[in-house]
Amino acid sequence: MGFFPNYDRAPEQPLPKKRGLARLFELLGRDWWDFFRAGLLALLGALPFLLLLGLALASHALVFALAAGLAGGALAGPQLCGLADTILRALRDEPGFWWHTYRRAWKRNAKEALLPGAVLGVLLALQLFFILHAGALGIAGVTGGMLVAGLVVTLSLSLYVWPQVALMELPLWQLFKNAALLFLAQLPRSLSGLACLGVYGFLVLRFFPLSATLLPLVNLWLPAVPALVLIYPGLDQSFSIEETLARRAAGEPEGPQKGEEPGQG
Repeated sequence: MGFFPNYDRAPEQPLPKKRGLARLFELLGRDWWDFFRAGLLALLGALPFLLLLGLALASHALVFALAAGLAGGALAGPQLCGLADTILRALRDEPGFWWHTYRRAWKRNAKEALLPGAVLGVLLALQLFFILHAGALGIAGVTGGMLVAGLVVTLSLSLYVWPQVALMELPLWQLFKNAALLFLAQLPRSLSGLACLGVYGFLVLRFFPLSATLLPLVNLWLPAVPALVLIYPGLDQSFSIEETLARRAAGEPEGPQKGEEPGQG
């Protein structure tokens, strides 16, 4: 008659995760403050790169572009990895105090992030330097198209390099190999994530210096969050992120080992 509780009823199943824009708005409503702080630290870490690149463009000196890439890129790497780690934790709905988890992840990943930061930094700085000096250097046609294509490749690889550094320890060559494979494996999502980075960078350059006044607010979280929301399903499928964490929490043997290529296991 319903006077006594039914102890035989199966426990309620957790609701499925939201997808698309609903998932993005859910994350922003819950974790925006964490994204903002991690993005601000990433922007501060990128300041040496931006300042040296600005000096290279103003002085037309290639040596400053190289310095921006090597030194500035290496210095920015750990903070970019910290931003990726913060967003990945939010996508996994992982609880915890932001500063505690960010600091722990930063200490664990900082050394591994230096070399990828320097490599991507050099590529990005040189490509931007030559593209923005194309008129003065007489670069046009096929050469100009190759420079733009190279810039697209660099941004495409960066989409997947930082999440990998945050998730596992891999040699540099495998980081970039995995990044290329992951980009191609889920091309529509990858192109959408790339568009987030490209549109953001274009708007910053197009409306500079007005856009510089908004950078402390939007910093680097604004393009990074939707980009990672778009590509996360492929990362999870390739590296079994949530399955591995669930097994770890249950004390079971973990799935694919660190260092495996996408799709192995």
